Amino acid sequence: MVGYTKAKEDHLRRLRRVEGQVRGLQRMVEQDKYCIDVLTQVSAANRALQSFALELLEQHMTHCVAEAAAKGGAEADAKVQEAAAAIARLVRS
Repeated sequence: MVGYTKAKEDHLRRLRRVEGQVRGLQRMVEQDKYCIDVLTQVSAANRALQSFALELLEQHMTHCVAEAAAKGGAEADAKVQEAAAAIARLVRS
């Protein structure tokens, strides 16, 4: 079981909302909306995805990483490295 299984429906709901935001962006471009208005909506979609990513990361840390850390050994080291790489990717984006 992955760390986000209990919150799966919440995650899917949030992702559907982001999907709707992106479709709204497409409509804005099709309708030649003002650039700044489109950029404002891009920013909102980015924030929504970042918020989702942070929540998912937190669940990964409290479930998968914590479980591996309790077991110790190479698996724990690998999970910590994996989480650190994911955090680095989020920070760079």
